[in-house]
This record gives sequence, structure tokens and C-alpha cells, in this order.
Amino acid sequence: MKLVKNIQSTAKKVLQEEAEAILKITEKIDSNFESCVNHLLSSQGRFVITGIGKSAIIAQKIVATLNSTGTPALFMHAADAIHGDLGMVQPNDTVMCISKSGDTPEIKVLVPLIKRTGVKLIAMVSNPNSYLGKNADYILHALAEREADTLNLAPTTSTTVALALGDALAVCLLECRGFSSTDFAKYHPGGALGKKLYLKVSDLYPNHDLPLVYDTTSVKDAILEISSKRLGATAVVAADGVLLGIITDGDVRRMLNKHDTLTGLMAKDIMTVSPKTIRADAYATEALQVMQSKNITSLVVVDEAKPLGFVHLHDLLKEGLV
Repeated sequence: MKLVKNIQSTAKKVLQEEAEAILKITEKIDSNFESCVNHLLSSQGRFVITGIGKSAIIAQKIVATLNSTGTPALFMHAADAIHGDLGMVQPNDTVMCISKSGDTPEIKVLVPLIKRTGVKLIAMVSNPNSYLGKNADYILHALAEREADTLNLAPTTSTTVALALGDALAVCLLECRGFSSTDFAKYHPGGALGKKLYLKVSDLYPNHDLPLVYDTTSVKDAILEISSKRLGATAVVAADGVLLGIITDGDVRRMLNKHDTLTGLMAKDIMTVSPKTIRADAYATEALQVMQSKNITSLVVVDEAKPLGFVHLHDLLKEGLV
């Protein structure tokens, strides 16, 4: 095995070259790119993206990004298209073919077949004068003058440029469609990202029984209520159910430092008045922000002035929001 003495230098050189290549293609964003975006916005069909080798892998990533941001897209492997998968292309679809050279044998076989279907063809290609470029309706110029490896052979800079150009295309379509965080949540319901966008307090507090005592409840019974509901706190309400305060484990400890006996003590004597509350329709992320800013671990969920339940920091931890 040959030892590379300047590993850090080599890594930095690769990143520098790829970064410069991405910056260089910003000069290639022109009216043709804009026309391509406008065509996709007005298209009534799907966006089918194809490629072979490493370009196929980039195509799959672009398809995933488009689907998650409001543009229906399909991946079609160029080799499989020649052997039957071209049947997935429908009359109103648009096909984008990714190829660095635009002159590979597979491309020269596939392009005429795509053109025969009558759909519009977009070329994401480094050489616009290639066979692919000359036969495309739109060209996304993914210029890659050389690869980042010393042999100038391994797809490195070219795939990075194509990936970045695909991101630019997806974001332009996203913004033109007015794609919102609510829309994003529809396509990302799983994981912490989706939960941050759609999870509400109302999804969490029903998981717990509401710890509740009246202001005239004895402190002993209030402590028992806290213990039985296992949330470390209880809401304190007036006779009409209106929230007056909250008793936490901390309030109990402070009481023990002040009083030698529980006799005669009621919930109203040790409760914290005006506790922090949150609406049931608030997003869970809002509850987290309040807890973090106030350095507390739970909030009373209220409807008007009456408690519905508690949302606890542990609930947010379970959901992966913290």
C-alpha cells in the first residue's frame, strides 16, 4: 500500500476543487435554466430522471429531493429503460438525462427512444455540444472541467456539480410553488424533522391522567395526587375548575423547610400561583421553547382558564424533539 504523506492537503485540495466547480456553474445559470423551471411548473405530468453509473445514483438523490419538496418525480435507470422501463414514461411527462459526457453508448441508444415518445427532454450535461446536449429541449449545464482525483477519472467533481445543480432546480421549483413548512410536514411525517413541523401539544397531554386538586385540598392529599399521577406536579383549581396554581415536587420540598407539620395546610398555602401554561393547539416545539426559556420541565395545558392536562419535558424527549 502506497502511503500518502499529505492526506490533509489532498483532502483540502479535493474539497477546494469541487467548491470552485460549483461556483463556476453559477455562471451557467441563464434563461435556459429559467425556461426549464417554467416548463416543469406548467407540466401536467411527472418528472422522470435517468442516468447510468454514478449519474444514476445522483439521479436517485435528485428524485428524492424533488418528491419531498412538492415535485412528483421518478427514477428510471438508463440501462433498464432500454430493456422495457421506458414504458413508465407517459405523454405529459418530462425526462431529464444526467450524463457528464453526453456521448456514452447507452445515451446514444436511449435518447432517440425518449424523443420518439414525444416528451420534452432535459439534458444535465457537462458538454452541451454532446449528442445528448444537441438533442435536448433544455440544457442544464453541469460543467465539470476535470475530476478531483489525480488521474482525472473517478466521478467526483462531475457528480458533485450535478448534485448541486439538482438541488438548485428543486429549490427553485419549491419556491415557485410556494411550498410551505406545512406542505413539507405532509411529506416528512416521520422522525424528528416531521414532528417539529406537525406535532401539537394536543397529541401529547392525553397520554397522562390529569393531576388535579382543589385549593382547599389538604397538602397530604395533594402530595398523594402528585405521586399517583407521576408527573411531579399537580394543578390546583378553584371550586369552579379555574386554574389557580400548581404544586410541584420543588414546592413540597420548600414547604418542608418552612413547616414542621402538615396539619392544617392546604394546597393554596404552598402552590405557585400563575403557573406557565400552553394551549392544546400549540405546536410541541412551542412548548419546548417555553420550558427551555423558563428552565422548567412541565406546562399546564389549558382551555381558556381550565386545565386539560400536562405536557412534560420527557414527552418531548420521547418524540425526539430535544
